[in-house]
Amino acid sequence: MKSVSGKAFCKIVERRGWQLKRTTGSHKIYAREGSITILSIPVHSNRDLPIGTLKSLLKDAGLTDRDLD
Repeated sequence: MKSVSGKAFCKIVERRGWQLKRTTGSHKIYAREGSITILSIPVHSNRDLPIGTLKSLLKDAGLTDRDLD
């Protein structure tokens, strides 16, 4: 699985229709129209997301590891 920073992952989910609702500290909160799921993406400078966090966010967003390219 390709590693991605929080900032890069935010750009990916925005292209997939997620909208930034608010920023709380170093976490960006995204939601999508018609969905009850909320994504909380940690953005700590340009550090890569931990693999477990990335897998969980991908699952919640309905994305696969191919979408990271």
